[in-house]
Amino acid sequence: MPELGRLLTAMVTPFAPDGSVDYDAAKRLALALLDSGSDGMVVAGTTGEAPTLSHEERLRLFVEVKGAVGDRAAIIANTGTYNTAESIELTREAERTGVDGVLLVTPYYNRPTQEGLERHFKAIAAATRLPCILYNLPGRTGVNMTAETTVRLSAVENIVGIKEGSGDLGQIARIIEGSAEGFRVWSGADEDTLPILAVGGYGVIAVVSHLVGRQFRAMFDDFLAGRVEEASRTHRRLLPLMRTMVLVTNPIPVKYALGQLGFPVGGLRLPLCEPDEATGERIMAEVRRHRIDLPVAV
Repeated sequence: MPELGRLLTAMVTPFAPDGSVDYDAAKRLALALLDSGSDGMVVAGTTGEAPTLSHEERLRLFVEVKGAVGDRAAIIANTGTYNTAESIELTREAERTGVDGVLLVTPYYNRPTQEGLERHFKAIAAATRLPCILYNLPGRTGVNMTAETTVRLSAVENIVGIKEGSGDLGQIARIIEGSAEGFRVWSGADEDTLPILAVGGYGVIAVVSHLVGRQFRAMFDDFLAGRVEEASRTHRRLLPLMRTMVLVTNPIPVKYALGQLGFPVGGLRLPLCEPDEATGERIMAEVRRHRIDLPVAV
């Protein structure tokens, strides 16, 4: 399979003052993330406010961001929805934009059975040559994809991994133990990254890497080199910041922090909105305790 990277950032979507997508800012952010430790980006995912992006906005984001980074990094397009036919259409269109892979979340709200999940993902994978990364996030979607279902799906040639956000290390360990050779598990929660690496996981699709990408990268490098205690110290030091990034609904904290630090990414689209004053102060109090790796104005 193509190298998609261990440290992928779930990139925010910048908006202009009028609420339109700021494609130039998206390109600047993607390049800045690469220069501060990320191997690649997931574009138009949960952190990128996918539910409020139009079909056309998503596709243009894929084109613009991939065009900006070129062959320097993998760009993963989020094309998963709760509608199988729509997901297939969006995945095919994303493939034509030149992205390197797709992220496919479990269908949300309609809460399919395990059989339905398996059929859904197999249908999408059959419609594309791109590597497909599954995404299990039961806290948001209302359905947990079991280890057994994931293991069966790992046998599909172009289903190459999963972003696992269940927080269930037992389930994640069973996936790692039982999946086809080469199937990779990325952590779906920043604070679970080191524990998932410890049970054989591959990487993370992260939010906090917007701010501390090089330090997160150093944690990976230390762990993979056998410097486990050093990796553990870094993980513990960054843990309060990771938790602050989910103090309220993601991506509210990270977009607020980026703006306050001088890297403009604009506001949020309703129904998401900016944090109240007290929450904003809590976010920035923690952010200012850390060295920021992203090039910012202050």
